[in-house]
Amino acid sequence: MQPDHLIRMANQIGGFFEAMPDRAEATMDLAQHIKKFWAPRMRHALLGHVDREGDGELNVMVKQALLQHRQVIQ
Repeated sequence: MQPDHLIRMANQIGGFFEAMPDRAEATMDLAQHIKKFWAPRMRHALLGHVDREGDGELNVMVKQALLQHRQVIQ
């Protein structure tokens, strides 16, 4: 999968979790959602892209989830 497609999908998921009032719970739920519903190759591709290129294209919620809960996503 292309990184731009993964980023777009992650940002859409992040938009959903933005509505949650508890930010800590929202970032954990987002990370768990990606772990549960994305294939390992998709998760590794997104994390690899972020490691190589940075997280500039990701929305704030997704950036936070990746930083705080990377071990959950891997």
